[in-house]
Amino acid sequence: MCLGIPGRIVKIDDATKKLATVDVGGVKRQINIACIVNGEHSVESCVGDWVLVHVGFAMSRINEEEAALTLQILTELGEAQAEIEAMRLSAAE
Repeated sequence: MCLGIPGRIVKIDDATKKLATVDVGGVKRQINIACIVNGEHSVESCVGDWVLVHVGFAMSRINEEEAALTLQILTELGEAQAEIEAMRLSAAE
């Protein structure tokens, strides 16, 4: 399964190589933004954009509302997964 994590681009690290720093829930990582750059959206204009990040690449731009909703759902899924794991560990044999 492919999962894109929402993050916000906070700075451009190397415009030529299309590398930027993204903040994902307070964790900053360098990513490649080549997939979201085009003639209408330059490298420099990406700062502040919300993006879906997968395996080190910004795959698409999203709006802030969509980013917040996605983060909420991922949090809820994580909580549900923790509950399922707790049930599995306490299951009668």
